[in-house]
This record gives sequence, structure tokens and C-alpha cells, in this order.
Amino acid sequence: MGFISISRLFVYIKYNWLPILLITLSIYDLRIDIRILIDFFTFSTLFYTISEHPLAITILITIPSIFKTINKT
Repeated sequence: MGFISISRLFVYIKYNWLPILLITLSIYDLRIDIRILIDFFTFSTLFYTISEHPLAITILITIPSIFKTINKT
């Protein structure tokens, strides 16, 4: 049973490695801002994060649609 689920995990990662890599790099880029937002949330920090990291925010917002198109093909 455990071997089957590990095998399925490897197949999933094999076909979705690019979105997983993009998510990981986006969160790594936002790590300091996420920590500040969790410790002390302010709207100015939120707006700063969105304005200074537009690519990372865009990737995190569009990832669900990317996974949908990958699963259909």
C-alpha cells in the first residue's frame, strides 16, 4: 500500500515539476514579507509586498489554473 502511494507521488511530481518549482521559488522570494505579514499584519506591508514582488504574486494566483490545464491534457 505504501509503495503504491509513493509511486503515484513520483508520477505526479514527474508530470507537474514545473508548477511545483514555480510555487517553491515564489514562496522563497516572498519568505521575508510573509514572515512580516504573519508577525504584524498591516495593509501597507501587504501593498508593499504586492508592488515589489508582482511576478511571485502572479504565479501564486495563477497556479490553480495551470494545474487545471495540465490535468486535462
